[in-house]
Amino acid sequence: MSFAQNRKNTRQISIGDVKIGGFAPVAVQSMTNTFTSDVKATINQIRHLEEAGCEIIRVAVPDMDAACAISRIQKEISIPLIADIHFDHRLAVAAADAGADGLRINPGNIGSEKNIKKVVECAKSCEIPIRIGVNAGSLEKELLKKYDGATPEAMVESAFGQINLLKSLDFHDVKISLKASDVWRTISAYRLMSSKSDIPLHLGVTEAGTLFSGIAKSSLGIGMLLAEGIGDTFRVSLTRDPVDEIRAAYEILKALEIRQRGPEIISCPTCGRCRIDLFNIVEQVELALLNSRKQIKIAIMGCVVNGPGEAREADIGVAGGDGMGILFKKGKVIKKCPEEKLVDILLEAVKESEDSLPSP
Repeated sequence: MSFAQNRKNTRQISIGDVKIGGFAPVAVQSMTNTFTSDVKATINQIRHLEEAGCEIIRVAVPDMDAACAISRIQKEISIPLIADIHFDHRLAVAAADAGADGLRINPGNIGSEKNIKKVVECAKSCEIPIRIGVNAGSLEKELLKKYDGATPEAMVESAFGQINLLKSLDFHDVKISLKASDVWRTISAYRLMSSKSDIPLHLGVTEAGTLFSGIAKSSLGIGMLLAEGIGDTFRVSLTRDPVDEIRAAYEILKALEIRQRGPEIISCPTCGRCRIDLFNIVEQVELALLNSRKQIKIAIMGCVVNGPGEAREADIGVAGGDGMGILFKKGKVIKKCPEEKLVDILLEAVKESEDSLPSP
């Protein structure tokens, strides 16, 4: 069963001009790692993220300078901006007044109901949504005691405590995240939340780690939930350049055939038959097509004999031999060329194919 057939229909909200929930496309998010008060650096990073396909950006608001910087940042970017708030409700109010398209608050540390009421009143006035960001590492003390730790049940109860509080204040424009740093607890919390509510869900495995561990955890945690039809938007959290988070996010979506953005590259893992520098060729092609949005399947194979047949479903590809290679389309050989020309010939053929494709 496909994601579209299996997907849960959740309540829809808007973050700027991006729809979240319902049957809107699953939106890809990231977060800047610049000092938000450094307006120039933050704008520069967001623009790189926009080029990579980021659809919603979140910025940290640790102080009033960061909150006030939002108004200047907003004028120079083209995607919605969410202010990430911890501890101080006054920063949430200031960020909303500065033009943030949404707020993220943590129920474990935002303070008293009186403070939350002030945040809600401001969000209402500015007509922006709030994400209730439950984190296993910062649950309320009474819930940790009740459940003997940060269990999925404790995380869900924490979320509903804030949902009910916001409902009592007649505020319903919310989405929920329930993040832990381990895959199973994250999955269990989201499954439980999805079974109990139609509120849109922001997926993620928090503090997932470096490139390899982070992508593995996120692919499993986020991917398994999406495969079950759960999730409306997500962030892949990596200790890396946030552009890598966007690249990983779209690879997850492409692998599950949920959304397509840019080429899909198929490449063999190499074996003793490989006689060309396939690793370098793949890296060159991937880098050259990093910001392409056209949907084309490209194969880069290490064996002239088996490569075209193994990748016959690819739109276009190359396969290497001993100092030479071939260009093929749909498994059929088009021409031969020296190894050093393979990248150029493939990219030229990709461009020709892309020119005939409609824009996504």
